[in-house]
This record gives sequence, C-alpha cells and structure tokens, in this order.
Amino acid sequence: MEFYVIFLAFFLSIFFHVIVQNFFVKKKYFDDFNHRTSHKTIATRSGGVSIFSTLFLISILFYFLKIELFDYSLFIPLGILFTIGVYDDLYQADFKIKFLMQLIVAKILIDQGFAIVSLHGFMGVYEIPWILSQLITAVGFVIIVNAYNFIDGIDGLAISETVKNFFFFLYVLFPKDPLYDLGFILLFICIPFYFFNFKKKKKIFLGDAGSLLLGGVNIIFIFHILNPNVILINLNDVNRILLSLAILIYPLVDLIRVVAIRIKNKKSPFTADQNHFHHWLISKNFSHLNSTLIIVSVSFALLLIISLI
Repeated sequence: MEFYVIFLAFFLSIFFHVIVQNFFVKKKYFDDFNHRTSHKTIATRSGGVSIFSTLFLISILFYFLKIELFDYSLFIPLGILFTIGVYDDLYQADFKIKFLMQLIVAKILIDQGFAIVSLHGFMGVYEIPWILSQLITAVGFVIIVNAYNFIDGIDGLAISETVKNFFFFLYVLFPKDPLYDLGFILLFICIPFYFFNFKKKKKIFLGDAGSLLLGGVNIIFIFHILNPNVILINLNDVNRILLSLAILIYPLVDLIRVVAIRIKNKKSPFTADQNHFHHWLISKNFSHLNSTLIIVSVSFALLLIISLI
C-alpha cells in the first residue's frame, strides 16, 4: 500500500468527521439522553457517515484513475447496510425492516462469492450442500452484523474490535489478496475516530450507520478467510471456523448472553438495555477507555491462543 493512500485515508477521515459533525449539529441531530446512555455531553451519531464518505470518496477517486484497490461492487451491500443505519439513526427503523434488508444484503454477498461453503472439518464436516450453505451464510450474517451493533455501547469498543480484526486480517492475508487494500485503507480511516469518540465535549459516535457498516466489513473479511481457496499466512494449521469464532468472540458471547437475559426476563430480544458486559464494567467504576482495553485485550489474547494452536 502506497504511503499517499494511507495519508489520504487518514486526513480525509479527519476532514469528514469535522464537516459531517458540524452538519449534524446545525440540523440538531444529537444523540438522545436516556436511561441507557452512558455519556453526559452533547454527541452526534455521525461517525459512520464520515467513515463511509471517506471510503467512498477514495474509491471514486481511484476508480476514475482506473486503479482497482478492491472490488468496488462491494459498495452495493455495504451501501445498503449504511443506508439502513442512517435511517435508523434518524428515524428509528422497525427491526423487521432491518432484518429483511439484512437478509437481502446477505443474499447479495452470497451471489458475490462470500458464502460459507465448508466447515473445514469442524465437528467432522467439510463441504456442505449449496442450499444449506446459503442458509448458514444468511443466518450467520444477520447474527454477526447485529452482534457488532450490540457492542457499540461505550466509547471506543466497536471501533477497537474492528481495528483489532483489521490488524489480524492484514497479518494473515497475502498483500496481493483482493481484500488486503480495503483492510489497509479502512484501518487508517478508522484510527482518527478515536480522537473524536473520546473527546470530553461534542463527542462523535459511530451510530447504527457505523456499527452496521463496520459489522458488514468484518463479515466480508470473515467469509473471505473461510473460503477454502483463500490462502492464509503466518498461521499454524488452525481450523478456520474455530479461528472465525475466536475473531468474533466478544460480539457473539455478549449477544448470546444479553438475548438470554432478555428472554429470561420475558422481554423482547430486541429491547435495548444495559445488560451488556461493557455496561457491567462501567457500573463497577471502570472508565470507558479501561473497559474497552480490558475487553479488547482479552479477546485479542484468545484470538492469539487459537491462532497458535
């Protein structure tokens, strides 16, 4: 990856965070204060818009220069996810509509070649029938993208899980891999978000637009490394399904735990609350930063252990 592309991604990201937040402030699109929020200052849910805008502008620029950094058709599923998120941030979309759109995105990704076609010997199963493959992929997509949406509850957590994953993806993929440049660009687009997310005043949150977008990108990379034809480097002969579960360990465990608690309390699994583990850490007087560091450090350690088996 050329240095000027990294430079462009980093500083365009800063530019868009400033411009988009100013627009949100002007339109008074603020994040609401309620019993679930853990912030005490004015904030906008503009982070996802800025990240998507930066990636889109860079891609448009290189498209007209006839340089293919990655498969630009990925903007179709990612754009749909992003649009769902923006609408949800502004108007609180019905969960049934979001699920329907997520299934449509899953089908688009399947048709683009991002499907779980093998369990790589996990529980003794290798290649699976195409119909079953599509079903598993679609269900897996919906679960994972909502798991990432669930963990976006404290400063730095969702973006840190994503940055951790990008570092790992870049470590195990060949530099000539079709997704390598996408991961590199997004890594440097995401890093400036930390400054705006941890500000004391006028904070910026990812919003559903950001969490769904980054969740979708994470899923694309995970489905990619599950492809038997994709060669992974710097790894022992670890099962790819087990590796993928290790990458997703915190979002999945937190999702399962929270849904179980809600069902036990006879509440809808889609009812927002503060039963997430990161909220529990905050209740024990850990700061947002320390809570994020604890969770990401543990999830990274587990991923490292699985990678070295």
